[in-house]
Amino acid sequence: MIHQYVNNGYHIVLDVNSGSVHVVDPLVYDAIAVTAELVPELEKPEKLAPEVKEEVKSRLASRYSTQDIEEALEDIQQLIDMEQLLTKDIYRDFVVDFKKRKTVVKALCLHIAHDCNLACRYCFAEEGEYHGRRALMSYEVGKKALDFLIANSGSREHLEVDFFGGEPLLNWDVVKRLVEYGRSQEEAHHKKFRFTLTTNGVLLNDEIMDFCNREMSNVVLSLDGRKDVNDKMRPFRNGSGSYDLIVPKFRKFAESRGQMNYYVRGTFTRNNLDFADDVLHYADLGFQQMSMEPVVADPSEDYAIREEDIPAILKEYDKLAVEYIKRKKEGRGFNFFHFMIDLKAGPCVAKRMAGCGSGTEYLAVTPWGDLYPCHQFVGNEKFLLGNVDTGVVNLEVRDEFKLCNVYAKDKCRDCFARFYCSGGCAANSYNFHGSITDAYDIGCEMQKKRIECAIMIKAALADGSDE
Repeated sequence: MIHQYVNNGYHIVLDVNSGSVHVVDPLVYDAIAVTAELVPELEKPEKLAPEVKEEVKSRLASRYSTQDIEEALEDIQQLIDMEQLLTKDIYRDFVVDFKKRKTVVKALCLHIAHDCNLACRYCFAEEGEYHGRRALMSYEVGKKALDFLIANSGSREHLEVDFFGGEPLLNWDVVKRLVEYGRSQEEAHHKKFRFTLTTNGVLLNDEIMDFCNREMSNVVLSLDGRKDVNDKMRPFRNGSGSYDLIVPKFRKFAESRGQMNYYVRGTFTRNNLDFADDVLHYADLGFQQMSMEPVVADPSEDYAIREEDIPAILKEYDKLAVEYIKRKKEGRGFNFFHFMIDLKAGPCVAKRMAGCGSGTEYLAVTPWGDLYPCHQFVGNEKFLLGNVDTGVVNLEVRDEFKLCNVYAKDKCRDCFARFYCSGGCAANSYNFHGSITDAYDIGCEMQKKRIECAIMIKAALADGSDE
């Protein structure tokens, strides 16, 4: 499968099955397009048939000379010989039955607090309550969760635990005690915990920052960008904005971590489709690690992204990509999560096909110890998997998530982005289509554009020009 596109003046060809990316001139670009129509995926390298070459020459004769076309065909043949073009999909039969995989739990999202001190308008958790009651996780429940993770992680050494909410800092003492307990178990069980924390920053202070710098491998700082944008969507319950309180703390925190192992995470809505300006605002504040996610909301909400917004959003990603390159070349660059892509190695094959591992490798734990496939399913009893005392007992739902891979999804099976996005978010798929093996269409369009931009950025930064 071939995917071709032009972005920021670069003619890019992606051989989806091999993962090979080629930046070519317009002639080779056009010649590949014709060749791909005529030649199926190849089991192994073979010479282009004379009739194929003649057809390419015929179609391109009005734009290019015969000699130039022949040289382009030689380039194409070389790529075929190196198994970097028109390659066969060798993974389609690799996932015959994902249910047979041994279930190894690698990560937990601990809902340390079902409560929050902000009232974000788009919050899917209803101010931290997750369609239920306000609650703080006890140390005893958290301890059982860590024990469950250790017991169900098999021989895997590195385990991940995210302290999530609501707002985790509302239950800070329990966070500290659970980190201490996790560390006490590492040597005996041959494990190593990687703790992370997601916070709105309201309660951040020096003591918390110091502890996080010692113990947290990553910290996610929630901020939506410019002051007016942030304060519109992330107010306190009395309606006042949070920007002025949290930004100085976040800047201090990022500096204290050497501008590494954190990221500022924003959410853009229909109210700020010019979200590139919010990302650049992060950079102008001095942040070097950042993400900006599209809101996923009921279409009836005034801030929900709609299908008609997609063209403007795609243009905004292009705009951001150009500025991203410019700042990188000027020595004042930053890292934007969605533009970071590893073309040389990337995730393992299983990860490329099955994604985040929700419901199997990754689970969410409520304050009272219930287990769900991820934080976005919390409160939906249909997806209750068990609890920290019983372990996973709803094997039917677990097995359903085991089968959640790119070849189980009609919309993903033949999509060029399948090995980069791994099928997208199961929760978004379920919320919009009632099935975890469908796909959130608006999200797909944005994801494909982000991947195209990320690959183009790689090409531009490898190109020594200042264009």
